[in-house]
Amino acid sequence: MTSPETDLFTATELRGLTLRNRIFRSATWEGLADKRGCVTQRLVDLYRELAEGGCGLLISSFTNVLEDGSTIPGSMGLFHDRQNKGVGQLAEAVHQANGKLCLQLVHGGGQASSKLCGGQPLAPSAVETKLFPELPREMTLEDIKRTVAAFAAAAQRAKQSGCDAVQLHAAHGYLLSQFLSPHTNRRQDQYGGDIKNRSRFLLEVVEAVQNAVGKGYPLLVKLNGCDNLADGLTLEDATKVAKLLDTAGIAAIEVSGGTPISGDMNPVRMAHESGDEMAYNVILSRTIRQQVDCPIIAVGGIRSLHVMSGLLKTGQTDYISLSRPLIREPDLPNKLQSDAVEKSTCTSCNGCFKAAMKGEFRCVIP
Repeated sequence: MTSPETDLFTATELRGLTLRNRIFRSATWEGLADKRGCVTQRLVDLYRELAEGGCGLLISSFTNVLEDGSTIPGSMGLFHDRQNKGVGQLAEAVHQANGKLCLQLVHGGGQASSKLCGGQPLAPSAVETKLFPELPREMTLEDIKRTVAAFAAAAQRAKQSGCDAVQLHAAHGYLLSQFLSPHTNRRQDQYGGDIKNRSRFLLEVVEAVQNAVGKGYPLLVKLNGCDNLADGLTLEDATKVAKLLDTAGIAAIEVSGGTPISGDMNPVRMAHESGDEMAYNVILSRTIRQQVDCPIIAVGGIRSLHVMSGLLKTGQTDYISLSRPLIREPDLPNKLQSDAVEKSTCTSCNGCFKAAMKGEFRCVIP
């Protein structure tokens, strides 16, 4: 097990990557890429501002590895040569501000929209669920092979473009998560059934990415510790997946939870009226941390210095990941380190995401 570090602002190394502190920017959809999935100047400016704000590692918004996995307009892609230049500009802007960039890779699977992906969405199984906007087509073995290769190719593009690491999005009901969850995986072949078989696709992606970029290149995974669905992935099974990932040589696991149909237990829960912080995934991250050797990243409802430090001191996590607080205050890490503030003024109202759907990525609270 990794040993807890009580100082949030001590420099650390993650698979050879030096990070100035233990605060990460968690992947946050901005909706600012162009229609072709290419990086825009607005994205470059945003990431430069975040890096200047003091985060140890910036994890990008999810980046599609195939056009047939597109879920939301304005998302980045890394499946075509024309997208490489913009990702390189993103990495350069972050580096100029003394930051590090991790590109998150995703395929939407059944959450994809036929209007965006150009055909019937793909999923582990052709199941009807509120998670999917329409009935998907069950992936063939050839579909699986092609998608595994696409993750590897995108990771290689990310490395060549100057990104310092990549993260696989295996949470929140996207394709990698769909294979792990019995809610969406009803397959009867080697990719379905018990958790070992349901993990097969994710582990094949991990192996393919490692072969493409080298095992020394930091590969992170964002994993649901629980789907918060009656028939979804459980903490017990998620812990087994985490152990398999640890054995496979993952650099770190960011532990999240929930899906868009998990009700009040969804990934971006709104705070109570008081604005009290919830740290709502900590029981998941703490449980998984006790079972693996690789570092664990806690995310969800965390926004104060005393809670961040407390989670580190008590060994419940190794790193802290923030999303909504950094939309309101991109310079929050610097403020916390200088004692200018003790906590973010973000109240987790989710107004920022509603604004992003209109092309305005910003906090809406004055």
